[in-house]
Amino acid sequence: MASQSQQEAIGRVENAVNTNSRPSDLRITDMRLAVVSSNYDYPILRIDTNQGVYGIGEVRDAGHKENALQFKSMLVGQNPCNIDMIFRAIKKFGNWGREGGGVSGIEIALWDLLGKVYGVPCYQFLGGKYRDKVRLYADTPAPDDPSPEGYARRVQGRVDLGLTYVKFDIRPQLFVDTPGGTVGKPVQYEYPLGKRWRAPGTGASMHVSDKGIAHAAEIVATIRERVGWEVELCTDHFGHGLMTAKDVIRLGLALDPYKLGWFEDPMPWWDVDGHKQVTDAIGTPVAAGEELYLWEGFREMIEKRAVDIIHPDLLTSGGMLETKKIADHAERYGIATALHFAGSPIAFMANVHCAAAIPSFVALEHHGLDLPFWTSLVTGLPDNYMEGGYVTIPDTPGLGVDLNLEGIEANLRFPGLFEPTDEWNNPKLGFWQPDRRWDK
Repeated sequence: MASQSQQEAIGRVENAVNTNSRPSDLRITDMRLAVVSSNYDYPILRIDTNQGVYGIGEVRDAGHKENALQFKSMLVGQNPCNIDMIFRAIKKFGNWGREGGGVSGIEIALWDLLGKVYGVPCYQFLGGKYRDKVRLYADTPAPDDPSPEGYARRVQGRVDLGLTYVKFDIRPQLFVDTPGGTVGKPVQYEYPLGKRWRAPGTGASMHVSDKGIAHAAEIVATIRERVGWEVELCTDHFGHGLMTAKDVIRLGLALDPYKLGWFEDPMPWWDVDGHKQVTDAIGTPVAAGEELYLWEGFREMIEKRAVDIIHPDLLTSGGMLETKKIADHAERYGIATALHFAGSPIAFMANVHCAAAIPSFVALEHHGLDLPFWTSLVTGLPDNYMEGGYVTIPDTPGLGVDLNLEGIEANLRFPGLFEPTDEWNNPKLGFWQPDRRWDK
């Protein structure tokens, strides 16, 4: 007969499990989405089961709900506890950038669901936590006032919020707007995602002058003087292929004296050798990887030591467990991990749980600091959730937050608050349907 202490321990385990759910009998019955209008739209997803337990996730910012819905016919009827089996089945249909968002968002929702079933916070599924709090770094768009003082005031505003790690934009546009900042006159051309610059004679890149680089260095020097040396600083990405590796190296060397935490995406995401060229030439750490998909996508960058810090976006890289595997592989090569992120509080908490389980973790991005509605999209997020620039890791089941339907509905991109998606229940086989012939 069990002792009283043993009985109490058994009772605690039984009480932790959601007794309204029987894991072996769980089946996925539905997947629905709502798209929140934001700086980058947030396609938020919910996976329902036959036992009333659901999991929440999110397609990567600026992705599309169809990135997740394309997998619905593969999910319905499956036991959501078999996460690895489901992930292996769907991951072959994802890809780099936003095309990895559906696979990654579904993975998050499954872990959230499983955590609710067993009464376990998601970080426990990743091997436990290395820390009780996760450090944030602030995304900081370029200011309306492009002077060095304007940049310094903008960054100081982030520090005033309590952030101790701040990223700021120094875009190629800065060199164009600086008189004499480029050699020759770059030509602006229309691009599907906006306007880009091209300089004749340098391929798809602009040729930056010494004056342009000196102006960028003056901005960083002014920011550093304003916030001091106790605040970590880093720069946002240059990696659109608008600057040659040689010009990026010139810029990196000019910024070395200000001891930035990292120099982000200096080359296009696919150019591993270009990243290594820059990494080997400058003293500032180089971070990259936000567009890479799965462990296989990071392998070359890690094993060539092409960067000093890998920078996966969990909503592209494959979700929580895959990102943990990527970080562990990078650690073997002496490479640390920072987490890129620009989504809603749902994926934010997924990043928090993942960061808790990564021993070589540096900092997690917060891209919603200027969005007044951001925290209203969920319940369970404390008012002081980023006190002192850190987020306390919750011990509540799953992700630790839930949907706030009122907040989501007030910020929809278009009508449709988790409406039925029955048209995605069956596989899409071209335009063919059982009652439709090609010759009709």
